[in-house]
Amino acid sequence: MSTALDEFQAATLSLARPGSIKERLTEAYRHHLCLVREEELPAELRDEFRGCIEMMTREPPLLRGEDAVRATVRKMSSGEASEVASTVVRMFAALSRSQPSAPRKHAKSSSNIVPLHLAEA
Repeated sequence: MSTALDEFQAATLSLARPGSIKERLTEAYRHHLCLVREEELPAELRDEFRGCIEMMTREPPLLRGEDAVRATVRKMSSGEASEVASTVVRMFAALSRSQPSAPRKHAKSSSNIVPLHLAEA
């Protein structure tokens, strides 16, 4: 089971891939952001998350086979889509900062050590 942090990270990576901003934003929402449960987020991010989801689903579907996400993104300008994408990235950063740090693993062998000086002969 993925955590909210995992889904935000995956959504951010989706936004960093090639393609139009609208395609990337749709991908990030459909495969990741829609899986985030609001109660998994810190209280200070919930309103912003709710607003982001509303921005992504505000338009009713008008075309056959279309859903609210596709209709909304279709009607967005590229600038609006970029703003929503930036919000997702900012929320990922804030969520990352709010998580406790995992301890770093230290190398067990000295084989990873690179000498900075040449040994004198």
